[in-house]
Amino acid sequence: MLYDPERQTTGLRQTRSIICWTRMQAEAGQGLEMILARKDLERRTCDGTFLWGVGNAPGSEPARLARGNVPVDVIFSVMKSRPKERDANASELNVWRGYTDQFGVERALPAGALVTSRAAEASSRVRSHYALMCRSDLPVTLRDLGPFNPKAFRNVGGRGAPVGASQVTALLREFEPNEEDQGGYRANVRATLTGGYWVRLINPVRLGPARARSLLSHLDDVTDMCPENWLELVTDLRRGPRQPAGPSTLFEHADGMFARGAPVV
Repeated sequence: MLYDPERQTTGLRQTRSIICWTRMQAEAGQGLEMILARKDLERRTCDGTFLWGVGNAPGSEPARLARGNVPVDVIFSVMKSRPKERDANASELNVWRGYTDQFGVERALPAGALVTSRAAEASSRVRSHYALMCRSDLPVTLRDLGPFNPKAFRNVGGRGAPVGASQVTALLREFEPNEEDQGGYRANVRATLTGGYWVRLINPVRLGPARARSLLSHLDDVTDMCPENWLELVTDLRRGPRQPAGPSTLFEHADGMFARGAPVV
């Protein structure tokens, strides 16, 4: 199902029986390769930690696992379909400033964390957005770590349903490790969940078209940034009035984002 050359082991059964799987693609005006470059800057700046934004709500299981410090791998696979035009070319963005942890406590994102998402219409309420809190000792870069077969897993919680076609991010339990159909996906990035695991983001700042374009321009030069410049950029972006978060929106496409010290979109 999955070969991880970094761990020299075959199959998720030999690592952990519960995993988080997310499909990634261009989001909030940024291409996937640039998103991953920002993620790695974030990881290097934040002692191995980075945040990955997702659109769908986590349910109760991730918080329970986080409270119990249950180890959970997170597997990233490139999405088969192209991103929607509105996702690949967002005109306005939300920059998130806080999150609700596994104990229900509202916390500010780390000083260097930049998590963004496509903003809804100006007349609409702010949509809820979420993030995976990840950790990796290895560079966050696009690789081929072997096949990943979602058909060999079932959703954690509920009735243990198969992975739905519209599920971009899911918490899964191994079901049929010998399933022959590989499902057509590859494992392209690997990390572990940390902190609150899968958290709800709060308190966004909305960037209008001009500031959004300026941010995307800055992120094009992310490989040339140093941590000090990055912190200055994030601090400036977070200035603005507090906004309430709206109702959750299920099955949004995954966002690229940043955590402590790296960009996110």
